[in-house]
Amino acid sequence: MGRVLIIGAGGVGAVVAHKCASVPEVFEEIMLASRTKSKCDKIAQRIGGNRIKTAQVDADNVEQTVDLINQFKPDLLINVALPYQDLTLMEACLRTKTNYLDTANYEPRDEAHFEYSWQWAFQKRFQDAGILAVLGCGFDPGVSGVYTAYANKHYFDQMHYLDIVDCNAGDHGKAFATNFNPEINIREITQNGRYYQDGKWISTEPMEIHKPISYPNIGERESYLLYHEELESLTKNFPTIKRARFWMTFGQKYITVLNVLQEVGMTSIQPIVYEGKEIVPLQFLKAVLPEPASLGEGYKGETSIGCQIRGIKDGKDRTYYVWNNCNHAEVYKECGAQAVSYTTGVPAMIGAMMVLTGKWGGIGVKNVEEFDPDPFMEKLNQYGLPWNEQIDQPLPVEQ
Repeated sequence: MGRVLIIGAGGVGAVVAHKCASVPEVFEEIMLASRTKSKCDKIAQRIGGNRIKTAQVDADNVEQTVDLINQFKPDLLINVALPYQDLTLMEACLRTKTNYLDTANYEPRDEAHFEYSWQWAFQKRFQDAGILAVLGCGFDPGVSGVYTAYANKHYFDQMHYLDIVDCNAGDHGKAFATNFNPEINIREITQNGRYYQDGKWISTEPMEIHKPISYPNIGERESYLLYHEELESLTKNFPTIKRARFWMTFGQKYITVLNVLQEVGMTSIQPIVYEGKEIVPLQFLKAVLPEPASLGEGYKGETSIGCQIRGIKDGKDRTYYVWNNCNHAEVYKECGAQAVSYTTGVPAMIGAMMVLTGKWGGIGVKNVEEFDPDPFMEKLNQYGLPWNEQIDQPLPVEQ
């Protein structure tokens, strides 16, 4: 059994806390902390049973985080705060020799750009400290990497073509809303797309490449090629991959509203002066949009996220598709969340379980695909994200 400190009390943090609290044989003590303690208290009250301790912490402040870690003495820090805060939280873990896990890679506040180089640079320091950092343990990144490692271990001698496909076919009934932090979400999809082919990265204009892809139990949805961080680590850790792409669905209304917001400058991260004060338009937009954690009630439909892989096994061509579908309404019944928060929070809990039970070990900075995928895949079925697979069938992304 172990102690975990969860930092971040948004929609994902609430799911992580809920799922950890449901497994007391692994998570003996749990603390939930964020900048706003009242959010933590509300989540703890909903879970009940005095399972969750709460605290206030500014995750941008290394000293505050170090003090909290020294008070609570966790075996693992689960970072579900903002990607801006990854480096300060990793620094706090180094100073206290505490294992670390997150769900998204670092990006600087002043630039819509993300890559693993900043976090991979911590490798030697984590090794010297004798502690482990697990990077990208949500769904994508996260389960997408575990799926790929599982395919590589069991079904391929060489993987050549990887497509990660992410569909949210849900309807939350709002005029315009994002399913996770609006600032991070909009920064992600308004920057240039990128995909990997034949050892090179190829850039595209934002949302330039798109096509209909069919998703299980959902049907065809228009899917847009984006850059996503797991492409960087997967092509590094599986060098036989010749091409790797990431696709995500967006409804036409969402695209139309987003285009208008971009045209009038509301998605900009460059500060402007308004009534004598400096504000960032995207941060103002975030303040007027619905909180992602509030979208669960009445959310209908489901998500479908998976990996479609083509390669070679025993000298023959092979295809493999592994995916999960997650229902918004069922998730809300279970823990008051929506499926996008759930599909990120459950894998974070399972990753934490892997570390605390010794299934995933070692020291240094590692991405999820560097560990044994089998115990993680087993727990996905057990804790709410069951997966399906098709072998040697036509891949929907290629049709």
